[in-house]
Amino acid sequence: MPRILIAGLFHETHTFLDGSTALADFHILRGEAMLATEGDSSPLGGVLEAARGYGWQMLPAVDYRAQPSAIVEDEVLESFWSELEAAAFAAMSTGIDAIYLVLHGAMVMRSFVDVEGEVLKRLRALPGAAELPIFGVFDLHANFTARMANDANCLVGYRENPHTDARATAVIAAELLQRCLTTGAVPRMAWHPTDIVWPPTGTGTASEPMLGLEAMARSLEQSHAEAWAVSVVAGFSFADTPDTGVSFVVATTAENSVAMPWLESLNILAQATAHLGLVIDPPVDEVLASMKPLPPGLTVLVEPSDNIGGGAPGDGTGLLRALIAHGIDNAAVAIADAAAVAQLSALAIGTCTRLSIGGKGSRLDAGPLELEVELLALNDGNFELEDKNSHLASMCGDAFDMGPCAIVRHAGLRLLLTSVKTPPFDLGQWRSQGIEPTTLSVIGVKAAVAHRRAYDPIATRMLWVDTPGPCSSSLVLRRA
Repeated sequence: MPRILIAGLFHETHTFLDGSTALADFHILRGEAMLATEGDSSPLGGVLEAARGYGWQMLPAVDYRAQPSAIVEDEVLESFWSELEAAAFAAMSTGIDAIYLVLHGAMVMRSFVDVEGEVLKRLRALPGAAELPIFGVFDLHANFTARMANDANCLVGYRENPHTDARATAVIAAELLQRCLTTGAVPRMAWHPTDIVWPPTGTGTASEPMLGLEAMARSLEQSHAEAWAVSVVAGFSFADTPDTGVSFVVATTAENSVAMPWLESLNILAQATAHLGLVIDPPVDEVLASMKPLPPGLTVLVEPSDNIGGGAPGDGTGLLRALIAHGIDNAAVAIADAAAVAQLSALAIGTCTRLSIGGKGSRLDAGPLELEVELLALNDGNFELEDKNSHLASMCGDAFDMGPCAIVRHAGLRLLLTSVKTPPFDLGQWRSQGIEPTTLSVIGVKAAVAHRRAYDPIATRMLWVDTPGPCSSSLVLRRA
């Protein structure tokens, strides 16, 4: 029975945000608690289920994960490493056959701009670990590095954005580890960086340039048996690191002289289509002015500048202000504002009050918006995901907790106020709060691409708008 040490470290770091992400912001699973995720919708749940099928003995170390947010405090790495190191020593004292890691790939700290590379380096330095196969899965929006490639054998990136295949990709990486264990063939990784940086809005895999790049990557895998896994790494543009941007990586048993031309072919295509990933969104007022009179069906207004999945605070008021200014009716927007929910929690349903909403999380925003609102509902924010293959499932598994929530109305606008910022990747967010999204004329979502799996089936039209915020598709320096 192969013995596999497994650990996870998951955070997408937006280094231009104010503040920091502390140890207390991480959800941590240790030991047997990790095994309890087996079979759920997360990548960790997927690999554990695959492991049972292969007859592996899984040795769970620790799993740290937090929502995308500001730069991570150094103590997080030291805490994570102390737990992983202790688990690794205990497991290796009786022998292990491999290590499997569930990673994001874009984690940044003040002392370590390549956190995943640092973890891999430390793992390799452990006595007896130099030759151990290290396999794993990572997010398509990683900022991959030479150290990650040098110290891992086979890290496999998600192939889809929205990340509907996160769990499936973790299973692919497990299949490849099983191939390694049964054949004795051990791949290594080759990496090809580029000078391309795309905003998240330019990295959807249903359109170019990612559509063609992913197709080429799959073709390379099919054409070359030595190419175990070819990953197109879209990068995460809101991280200030030397390796930020698009790159390509292959886990292969071929010599470097053979593998690098495969990656160069991807680079050539990326350079030729790079302009297609440079998305610029039109100003919100321009878009709303074009919607008068309000067209029939549901219009989804996408606000990338406050993209929660990219680390934004989710409390930006730019779209909210525009909807009010243009008198848009039968509309809804979700705003993360725990203070507003707390203020409302002591009121009776039906109470009208003046409320300060949003605008607290980014210097780029105009600030809190004072509105006269009617309290419609107070609810628990825990909901079961309707879509277990959604982008949100890749982050949290089967359920998400928005914390205490409130529904308020201002004119023709309903606001879902949450205590925890909630990536808008599952319609259960609305339905759990008593709002049926298909009955609305307009919904504002704080996202870039990952919302599309949920909203494409119900939207008559989907329009991207630019507002002030830290995740704007325009990758230029903005000063407060």
